[in-house]
Amino acid sequence: MADFFTFEQLHDFPALTPPARLAVIGDPIGHSKSPQMHNPALQACGIDAQYVRIQVPIGRVKEAFSLFVKQGFLGVNITIPHKFEALDAVDVVDPLARQLGAVNTLAIRDGKMFGYNTDGPGFLRSVKEAFGAEIRDLRVLVIGAGGGAGRAVAVQSVIAGCRDLVLANRTEAKLEPLVEELRKVASAQTRLQTCSLEHAGLMQHLPEVDLIVNATSVGMKSGDAALLPGGALESRHLVYDMVYRASGPTELIQQATVAGAKHADGMCLLLHQGAISFEHWFDRPAPLEAMRAGLLKA
Repeated sequence: MADFFTFEQLHDFPALTPPARLAVIGDPIGHSKSPQMHNPALQACGIDAQYVRIQVPIGRVKEAFSLFVKQGFLGVNITIPHKFEALDAVDVVDPLARQLGAVNTLAIRDGKMFGYNTDGPGFLRSVKEAFGAEIRDLRVLVIGAGGGAGRAVAVQSVIAGCRDLVLANRTEAKLEPLVEELRKVASAQTRLQTCSLEHAGLMQHLPEVDLIVNATSVGMKSGDAALLPGGALESRHLVYDMVYRASGPTELIQQATVAGAKHADGMCLLLHQGAISFEHWFDRPAPLEAMRAGLLKA
């Protein structure tokens, strides 16, 4: 079987055994590890279905969703660059997805399309697993808060009652609309601050935060510039790099290791947001260990 199917194939989808009933869409999509996570889950639960990758071009998400309904799919995961387009392509948007500003999970029930966002809740679960901590007890720095992933982390952190939240972005002024939005849902006790991605700006806030989240794409390629200067991290810091790569730990994870700081990468988020998607599709607990084993094998 090919690494992925094309948008054109959705019009007359090939017959597979077991039948394709779930998918992940993106552009590109061949790199996605979601099938290696969800297919073991389906097998563990005895569900006669399989999960596939489908490459969908920008601007064709709504049409693709209609074809998924026509082809009898149960659900779809949505990744870059389609999460914002998906928000306007579903029939019903979950309130949390509306707050987070993106849809990354489609559930199809009786021909109707329901949109969810599992990135925010998956972030909370993965922080709990990786660090044994609740967001409400932490002071959080989000590097790259202006992007989709960073925005989801920021909004979810505020909803969860985060004490202090520092938002860092390449252009600090672009954070103003997000800050205004966060103020509407933040408690009176939550302190919101912003800074640039310049090392000097980040260094100013490192002494007063516990959890550092990289929500940028920096680290996906070997040789990417370091987000933080060497020696900036302390052993007390919790480091969450939303990037994951098969070639080895990112520069940020390496810095955390040298500092003796607890750390986690984006594979942890992929696992937990995937488990929540599974729960939306089948209204049952996800077989987390089967999904974890599939990812580790991949």
